[in-house]
Amino acid sequence: MAQTMVNFRMDEDLKKNMEQTCKEMGISMTAAFTIFATKVSREKRIPFEINADPFYSERNIKYLESVVSDIAAGKATLVEHDLIEE
Repeated sequence: MAQTMVNFRMDEDLKKNMEQTCKEMGISMTAAFTIFATKVSREKRIPFEINADPFYSERNIKYLESVVSDIAAGKATLVEHDLIEE
């Protein structure tokens, strides 16, 4: 089977963490990505669940912007409270 080179950008710390994790599992990062690509190709899907973080939803961002605007305009007051630990 012919081999090809694949290049992509990744956060440096993420890369280091992945390299360390792969090393602990006894495989290379190349092997890990090859396993991932093989599974995606066979199943025609991402082999794990991907969810959007609702914090970054358009609706929540608009809400947060309105709160910041209210604070800046003096329409909202900030109140300190004690943290509750469970």
